[in-house]
Amino acid sequence: MPRVPDIPGPYRFFFYSFDCYEPEHVHVRRENMVCKFWLEPITLASNHGFTRRELNKIRRNLKENVQKILEAWYEHCGEG
Repeated sequence: MPRVPDIPGPYRFFFYSFDCYEPEHVHVRRENMVCKFWLEPITLASNHGFTRRELNKIRRNLKENVQKILEAWYEHCGEG
């Protein structure tokens, strides 16, 4: 489960290797909650436990770090 490094905050941003066939996306976990966001455009794909308010915080964090996340995605999954 590759993790995106150097994103501050309480969230862990990561990928599953078996997801590389899907469009670019990232999973986000904190405690027992997890969600998935598509990256281009940044859109919520699924959510298990996060409140709407916290999802908005995550979305802002994604917007600030989308280039770093995409670089990690391509490093792990390759260029499409």
